[in-house]
Amino acid sequence: MDMSLHAFPTVCAQTLRALARYPSRTAFSWPEGTLSYRGAFDLIGRMQSVFMQMNLPPGSRVALLTANRADMWCAGVAAQLARLGITWLHPLGSLQDQLFQLEDSESAILVVDSAAFHDRGGELAASAAGLKAVFTVGRAQYGTDLLKAIEAVGHVTPRSFAGPDDIAILNYTGGTTGRSKGALRYHRQYGGFAGAILADFEIPEAARYLAVAPISHVAGTKVLPTLMTGGTVHLLKGFDPEAVLLTIQRERINFTLFVPTMIYVLLDHPALSRTDLSSLELLLYGASAMSTSRLAEGIERIGPVFSQLYGQTECYPVSVLRKADHDPKTPELFLSCGFPISSCDVKILDDHNQEVATGEAGEICVRAPHVMAEYWKQPHVTAETLKNGWLHTGDIARQDERGYMFILDRKKDMIVSGGFNIFPREIEDVLSEHSDVAMVAVVGIPDEKWGEAVTAIIVPREGSNPSPDELINLVKSRKGSAHAPKQVQFVKQLPMTGVGKVDKKILRANFWTGRDRMVG
Repeated sequence: MDMSLHAFPTVCAQTLRALARYPSRTAFSWPEGTLSYRGAFDLIGRMQSVFMQMNLPPGSRVALLTANRADMWCAGVAAQLARLGITWLHPLGSLQDQLFQLEDSESAILVVDSAAFHDRGGELAASAAGLKAVFTVGRAQYGTDLLKAIEAVGHVTPRSFAGPDDIAILNYTGGTTGRSKGALRYHRQYGGFAGAILADFEIPEAARYLAVAPISHVAGTKVLPTLMTGGTVHLLKGFDPEAVLLTIQRERINFTLFVPTMIYVLLDHPALSRTDLSSLELLLYGASAMSTSRLAEGIERIGPVFSQLYGQTECYPVSVLRKADHDPKTPELFLSCGFPISSCDVKILDDHNQEVATGEAGEICVRAPHVMAEYWKQPHVTAETLKNGWLHTGDIARQDERGYMFILDRKKDMIVSGGFNIFPREIEDVLSEHSDVAMVAVVGIPDEKWGEAVTAIIVPREGSNPSPDELINLVKSRKGSAHAPKQVQFVKQLPMTGVGKVDKKILRANFWTGRDRMVG
């Protein structure tokens, strides 16, 4: 049977279709300018022509290093139309991380946002093995200015040459549990993500989407769904709370996406109470757990607009906790990572690949059209992660009788203390309810008696002076003495990864260096 008969249209073809539908509307807006749907369509066509003149083999990778820029997003679409795969380098990554991703992906082309990454782009261009060309968007002392190159091309209508079996994207995991892995998707696995988001997320019609977090990651997955609604993507480079609040008010933003730490900063900002946020219909949050007390505060002060997303580089999205699920009358659902989206088959499996009983702990395992094809050049890890026809997410959770999932923790973060298996997330959820706790991370540290001692590392709310004994007793009363922290440490801030998660690898390393336990 011809498998192409049942394929999704490619994401780049979906993009052209959306852009052609609303030619006179504004596709992208940023503080210095705008780009219409027609303008984006034309820009993509000319960039595609430049890439195709290079005569690279289909599937060659194009790496992009950028802040949130419309023309750089268009360059990614143009590359995919030309049958090239794209790799987004993490804008907050170290030189070492970015160099690893460039070389591991065997990228042939590097495209650099020279306004934001002039020097870093130059370092990568000079150091990376295997690059055949470097383009800069804007002038630089290295590479070819892509904006100048497209002027020489003139008007070109973009066309999709990509098929379902061409490489679409090679995205690298955040690397919070060791070496970053490249999750590879062909267009066959990539084509359904925008439809899945539109089906299950409450994206407003003619969305006015504010992209603050890097579009190289989860914030970028909302760009195409916004364009498919005929909406506008408003781009900000970096998280400036005043600029975010001002933009929501001025542009009547109805939809945005934040990581929890961004929400905490906004809730603590004096400008929040004098900003008109009445246009906001949907505030998506995700990437890490959110404090339930701060979530309740957000609903009270910003409105009933919160919705939690859950997924990972290997499969996004997996589930969503919708606005109606964020009811202060049923706060127990605040701890849920949501209900599986309609195009995902989700089961909670034990170590023997058997489904656990309702309410029991097991690993979230997923089947979906948009699950990655494989980890790039890592067949053994791929086989382990995709064994028995399921994507094993590494997240331990329980599922209630209605089907809502509650993440207990990452499998690798489990603490073994006094013979008990303890999931830090359960303790963090209890401690985060305390009004004096701004942020919390729980790790196991080496202990002669217990093997690992449960340790809570806490950022206190400003102006508060929490009592360690009170916090320990709170956990003891709610979860029992085995879960109660053996010690509490107070810090000014927690180490964060580039995607807004607490970096437990760094926290653990402080205690485990020189010991025989892996800190990954």
